[in-house]
Amino acid sequence: MSRPFVNWSGSLAFTPSGRAEPADEDEVRELVLRARESGTTLRPVGSGHSSSPLVRTDGTLVSLDRMVGVIDMAGDRATVRGGSRLKELGEGLYDAGLAMENLGDVDYQSIAGATATGTHGTGLRFGNLSTQVSEARLVTGTGEVLDVSPTSNSDLLPAVRLSLGVLGVVTQLTLALLPRYDLRRRAWCAPVQWTLDHLAELQHRNRNMDFYWYPRSDLTQIRTINRADEVPEVPIEASRMSASDGWYEPRDLEVGPTHRTIPQHRELRFEEIEYMLPSEAFPACFAEVRRRIRDRHRRTVGWRVLVRTIAADDIWLSNAYGRATTTIACLQNASLPYEEYFRDMETVFRQYGGRPHWGKKHWLTAEDLRPLFPRWDDFQAARRRLDPDGVFLTPDLARLLEEA
Repeated sequence: MSRPFVNWSGSLAFTPSGRAEPADEDEVRELVLRARESGTTLRPVGSGHSSSPLVRTDGTLVSLDRMVGVIDMAGDRATVRGGSRLKELGEGLYDAGLAMENLGDVDYQSIAGATATGTHGTGLRFGNLSTQVSEARLVTGTGEVLDVSPTSNSDLLPAVRLSLGVLGVVTQLTLALLPRYDLRRRAWCAPVQWTLDHLAELQHRNRNMDFYWYPRSDLTQIRTINRADEVPEVPIEASRMSASDGWYEPRDLEVGPTHRTIPQHRELRFEEIEYMLPSEAFPACFAEVRRRIRDRHRRTVGWRVLVRTIAADDIWLSNAYGRATTTIACLQNASLPYEEYFRDMETVFRQYGGRPHWGKKHWLTAEDLRPLFPRWDDFQAARRRLDPDGVFLTPDLARLLEEA
């Protein structure tokens, strides 16, 4: 009997009928062909950080933990195996004089898993991690090994870059990179109204900027990251503030390479719902989120609310497709109840045109999702083309992708 799978936060647990760790692409093909012949499902899994049931299956769970490392480097491109974890990948690229242009808050995800779910960091100029994928190689639901790039099967690239693992098992990715560089992380606390009043200025002045809002104190923690040789000034109005206002002076937290400075170590486990909003809708949406949390949930909310930005892109299932995006994430300690709180927040996010993060808690189905993604039908056509027999389609994914 296969051992149970439990995700990072502990909220998703199931027992697949089997587990597999292929060592190479041929073994992946064998697994796909066997599943297709037997009419069972196959689900690729990364590090298990996601809390949505994208990987839940009563079929075979496939880990690429044995398919890791850099395959090839040429100029500002690197081809890497899909199971490579971001932390080790960052170290290897750094040693070669390269770096990813942006990262999310954690670094134990696999590169295939992080891009397949639209993992993102923050910064007005930066898309999610999927936008750094220039080429991909996958084993489709028919067992075909398919190369997708601007010159080969290019019509599929906007689907493959963020695929939820339903187009095939992604064995290789080619990433567009930058020369390595060092970054400086800074943080300080400020009243929430000051942060909102200066938000646009802070976002434009800093390479990366986000903030936490703490419901119980009604204060924020502002976090900025810039190149180590650039330290933008804090808006001058801050000089008139003091600790009695909730203000604390900016302090340097860390200086170092991208892959060591942007991700943060997480000891305490938490649940999370995150929605991606049109940036112009953020002020009104955040005001309503703040009001509801203070009025209805403040007593039970033990964690903070995180606000970040993502640049627009043209990836079909990207939450930032076609629009500059501001995200609101509500976090809750994994030991505390979250569903009533998150469901209430979801009603607010939906009022303002929000799209859910694929890897985090939400309760939307295909009927709800289809109007939110202009290229939804194109993605479904690609899915049916690459996986005609539903090798990668579980009941959870059918609810997510197929209208009743």
